[in-house]
Amino acid sequence: MVADTHGKLLWADAGQEEKPLLILTSQRVPREYLTYLDDRNISWIAAGKERIDLARAAELLATEFGVKRMAIVGGSAINTSFLNAGLLDEVSILIGAGIDGRGGMPAVFDNLSAAHPISPLGLIDAQKFDSGAVWLRYSVF
Repeated sequence: MVADTHGKLLWADAGQEEKPLLILTSQRVPREYLTYLDDRNISWIAAGKERIDLARAAELLATEFGVKRMAIVGGSAINTSFLNAGLLDEVSILIGAGIDGRGGMPAVFDNLSAAHPISPLGLIDAQKFDSGAVWLRYSVF
């Protein structure tokens, strides 16, 4: 099992997984952690000095790992980071048939500056499900 810096187990050895694991990190990562990943056959990319440089990471994923298309399944912070880096070409949103108005729940994108322009989208597809849910796919201009 792979553990974080506090010894908490995160996942099994990559040799036991059906799909390979890949860690994105900055160059600030301790060498011991990279050795730990290497010992478990987990690939890693250190892109960016202080924080992850998403554009460089995406470039390395394409050139070193042959990645042609990837999905970002994250919360508002990672979604916004990829938007700010100009790395989104599509946004896929599934809207469930229910209202959740609990406070403190993050948005799909959050913490953009007030000066950030609205990001225009173009509808690619809309699917309605028997549950009443709707899946919307948009291209990012």
